[in-house]
Amino acid sequence: MLGLKSDPWFENGQKKAVLASDAMIVAPSPQATLAGYDMLRAGGSAMDAAIAAMGVTSVVEASQAGPGGDCFALIFDPKSGLHAYNGSGRPPMALTADALRAEGHQVVPRVSPHSVTVPGAIEAWCRLHRDFGRKDLADVLAAGIHYAEDGFVLHPRVVRDWHESRDLLIARPETARHFLKNGQPPQIGDRWALPGYGAVLRSVAHQGPDAFYQGAFAERLVGFLRDLGGAHTLADFAGHQGEYVPPASVDAYGQSFYECPPNGQGLSALALIRMVETALSDTTLNSLDGHHLLSEASKIAFALRDDLIAQPEAMTRSVDDILSDAALARMLNHVSSDTVRPRRPATDYLPEHKDTSYVTVVDRDGMAVSLISSVFTDFGSTLVEPESGIILQNRGAGFSLIPGHPNELAPGKRPLHTIIPGMALKDGKPSLSFGVTGGDYQPVGHAVLAQGIFAEGLDPQEALNMPRSHCMKDQISVEEVLAPEIRTGLAEKGHNLALSTHPIGGGHAIFVDQTRGVLVGGTDSRRDGIVAGY
Repeated sequence: MLGLKSDPWFENGQKKAVLASDAMIVAPSPQATLAGYDMLRAGGSAMDAAIAAMGVTSVVEASQAGPGGDCFALIFDPKSGLHAYNGSGRPPMALTADALRAEGHQVVPRVSPHSVTVPGAIEAWCRLHRDFGRKDLADVLAAGIHYAEDGFVLHPRVVRDWHESRDLLIARPETARHFLKNGQPPQIGDRWALPGYGAVLRSVAHQGPDAFYQGAFAERLVGFLRDLGGAHTLADFAGHQGEYVPPASVDAYGQSFYECPPNGQGLSALALIRMVETALSDTTLNSLDGHHLLSEASKIAFALRDDLIAQPEAMTRSVDDILSDAALARMLNHVSSDTVRPRRPATDYLPEHKDTSYVTVVDRDGMAVSLISSVFTDFGSTLVEPESGIILQNRGAGFSLIPGHPNELAPGKRPLHTIIPGMALKDGKPSLSFGVTGGDYQPVGHAVLAQGIFAEGLDPQEALNMPRSHCMKDQISVEEVLAPEIRTGLAEKGHNLALSTHPIGGGHAIFVDQTRGVLVGGTDSRRDGIVAGY
């Protein structure tokens, strides 16, 4: 992984990994990475740096994540070990699947107050900061407040996504007021400000989560949602609380891989990591067989998610059962090098969702943080609290309205989540802190990083640079940079191919070489992020 490279490697025009000895951060925008880096250099913990970076990201990439969304985290603390935090919210206690079905809905509508679950990000940031931070919360959120109030320069990828959402933004006058100018999204390099975001972050920095979930802001927010026909109450917001949960894990490639347990799709990522380890043992990822087998294994992992994953109390099988050696062997029996199986259409109730925001940090004391946050689809529900402009997530659209489904909408129940932070440990210490964005693609991206880094000897940047394919319903979506002979071979095998019109996923990763005391970071060229370390 860290050996000498040939000259063409230096000339291929691709990003190269960043190396450091003491601490490192990777975030989806330069502003976010540098805010977290400043925290590290000032003596802050990895958690201080991660929250600082996510606070900035929530402003400069407000279409992807923010105070109106949810988050999950994996934290390795050298003193207390590995922790997982579920920072996802719930629907209103007064909302039922029967009520939506009675209105004629077959799925939870994306642009609707019914898709707005109570945002969990702010509570999670404050709780995680309290438990693992060193710096004052006001200092940690200062950079995000600065960019919100004084403005920030826009980078290419976020502008691309902004333009794709124009029609949805213009349909809501209060949303257009905050996110369009003369009816148009900004251009690359334009300066934008979100002073309402700054006001909310400032109040949280000084008053804690109550500034968001109780008081004047919550009253405005609940009033806005109820005026639109929502069932939300002040009690729904005041009663929100995230929780620490036992992480789920499998062993593969000589590592122990960890994910947050349901209601997230982390189990599908763990199952896929194990299947790919075996299925690709005689081939490489960036080959015809590699892309074919990855697609076939992905279909099994998605079926697992669609059939089984929900809030744990509603699941019909336990985490241990789903990840047992016997169950994983049965899954692998359905993966064939010669057969193309159809992908089941069970995910039709989920809206298309491509992006989110992810941050990973390792500090000089050995703490590692893998933190992911999202408003679900681009610009979430596109409903915003009118005064602040805070975008409200539409994570409720992740519920099923199929009667009896484990993930059926119910009062106070958390929906299926697609955002999943990842971490791998070797001999009880972090070897890889990683995450991949892109909705459905996330478990696939986790398996790709695991295979590329631990089986094929790639560094994190090389693994992220590889051309991608992704099984999407009845076809494989492929990037244009995928070799023509691989595309031709996939079609000859019977795959229905389509060139992707959108970058497939995004990702960041930090490999921890515990033997040599070196951190190796990579960030996806499909996003605007950078790596910084010292």
